Amino acid sequence: MADKSTESVLYTAEFVDGPLAGQVDARVLIHGKHEPRVSMMAAVEGVETLFWYDEVDTRDVQGRLHVRYRFDAGESDPYLPTGEAQ
Repeated sequence: MADKSTESVLYTAEFVDGPLAGQVDARVLIHGKHEPRVSMMAAVEGVETLFWYDEVDTRDVQGRLHVRYRFDAGESDPYLPTGEAQ
């Protein structure tokens, strides 16, 4: 378990849609603030792909900041969602 000083510099990022839908990530606050826009790398069929996400909203959950992020398809590398034919 992390100590209080570590917990105070972390926040939880929740990805609500796009290729990372449902993923939750612990991220570091920079100068006490969360990032309004984040990039995430993922391997899609063996190719590194860059996905951009923008902040939707924030909330406090048991004393920890949680930020929800929405997928920005226009700025992200193209990908085919699971189940779609090429």
